[in-house]
Amino acid sequence: MLSKLAIRGGRGAISRQAPRGTRGIAYKAPLREVQFLLNEVNDSEKHYEKMVRSGGPNATPDMVQMILEESAKFAENELAPLNEGADKVGCVQKGPNEVITPPGFKEAYAQFVEGGWQGLSFPEEFGGQGMPTSLALVQSEMTATANWTWTMFPGLSKGAINTLIAHGDDLVKSKYLAKLVSGEWTGTMCLTEPHCGSDLAQVATKAEPIEGGKYK
Repeated sequence: MLSKLAIRGGRGAISRQAPRGTRGIAYKAPLREVQFLLNEVNDSEKHYEKMVRSGGPNATPDMVQMILEESAKFAENELAPLNEGADKVGCVQKGPNEVITPPGFKEAYAQFVEGGWQGLSFPEEFGGQGMPTSLALVQSEMTATANWTWTMFPGLSKGAINTLIAHGDDLVKSKYLAKLVSGEWTGTMCLTEPHCGSDLAQVATKAEPIEGGKYK
């Protein structure tokens, strides 16, 4: 899986133009600051060497540097130019089960999937890269700063993946995790009680088990 990331991650260097009629806002990833925090403040190389069970040995200095640089290219060249135009255009609901995303979002997501970025820190047994979570956080920080709206699409999947890894049985894991980790499938957020807003303590929804291992 590491070779896939190393080979395909470089495609983020291809610059994407903002949609016609919109003005792209430039974003420059703070690579020097990130490198300073990882290398000089936290001594990540020694830290990762100790993380035998969490993919640390895979995070060699060269690999970390490549991940940082390719993450920056993808955020700067692919996502940032789409940000302002997406705010103006928004999503369009075409039917009960179809939504059209802003121009360029679909293509950027395809590059994200092809590069293996969704699986950066997830276990290799489920198709991930097996890297430390801290590297995925840095990568997400760049994409979120460049284009928060787009980052919500793969971001919600991470919550679903983590939940399944922690609580799913073998049947559920075998059915969903590989496709979620690869990015072929995505997670979502079902807001059944919109009156709660950000006050999640008001949520009263619960799932009750029924026959066949299903819930209602």
